[in-house]
Amino acid sequence: MNIAELQTKLLAAARANPPGDRVPYAFEKRVTALLAARAAIDPLAFWVRGLWRAAVSCAAIALLLGGWAFFNPADPSRTDDLSQNFENTLLASVDQTDLAQ
Repeated sequence: MNIAELQTKLLAAARANPPGDRVPYAFEKRVTALLAARAAIDPLAFWVRGLWRAAVSCAAIALLLGGWAFFNPADPSRTDDLSQNFENTLLASVDQTDLAQ
């Protein structure tokens, strides 16, 4: 069907039936009640939902990395002791000042 022809038929039908002057009983009260019943948008709800999703994904990543570190066998050929290396690094400046005196 031709769109222009359909438009002219619809306009002619609308002009043949003018709208009534009478408003239904308590129409404005029904409209305001519907507006009041509508829940207000809480802007913090979007943040909370996003933060919970981020917390879940961070926990999943932490569990995966923890499992990988736990089940990854240690290389027995490595003799480095991290605690000793850390202590030597921290106390290196103290040892140097003792030697300078």
